[in-house]
Amino acid sequence: MRPKFKAQTGPPQSNPHGNRICWAVFGRKLGARCCSSGMTLDTINRATVDRIIRVDHAGEYGANRIYAGQMAVLGRTSVGPVIQKMWDQEKEHLRKFSELMVALRVRPTALMPFWNVMGFALGAGTALLGREGAMACTVAVEESISHHYNNQIRTLMEEGPEKYEELLQVIKKFRDEELEHHDTGLEHDAELAPAYTLLKRAIQAGCSAAIYLSERF
Repeated sequence: MRPKFKAQTGPPQSNPHGNRICWAVFGRKLGARCCSSGMTLDTINRATVDRIIRVDHAGEYGANRIYAGQMAVLGRTSVGPVIQKMWDQEKEHLRKFSELMVALRVRPTALMPFWNVMGFALGAGTALLGREGAMACTVAVEESISHHYNNQIRTLMEEGPEKYEELLQVIKKFRDEELEHHDTGLEHDAELAPAYTLLKRAIQAGCSAAIYLSERF
């Protein structure tokens, strides 16, 4: 049964029962009280949560820049609406992790300016190869992100699924949407891109490096 949330405005609040964190999982307003879990400022593993929120925010920011680059090249073509639909979901992912950064007082990665430029360049560069190139990029990136989300889910489950219930819901939802993007890329001829296997491996190697660096800096 899905937990119920009591909406409230303002920054995260504390109470006499353990500084319970208050943040929205799926709503528009930051600050819905998490009444169903034991996730509090006193009980969470701050190092784990900080690392997860920081890298996920960076990853969604990079994904947004990739889709921005693709739209700059292919936005007026027949595949433009397909890319736009995926981009709109990535914007929602970024919005949510931006809210969580504020609610949980997590600093962003220092590499944001770099991912800004590199993300757009990757999106535009692969789009210049045509629809197939853009979709090959989507498949490679979304496969990497989905794998990374699965690793995070396993980590949080091992530390306590009840304690991290709301965060797990967010990550699982976004993981499923990234898998949809992956499948969309395959459906739109990603595997017909020039040197598809090499291109995919190169992009995923870059994703692995970006994940490693964003978790730590």
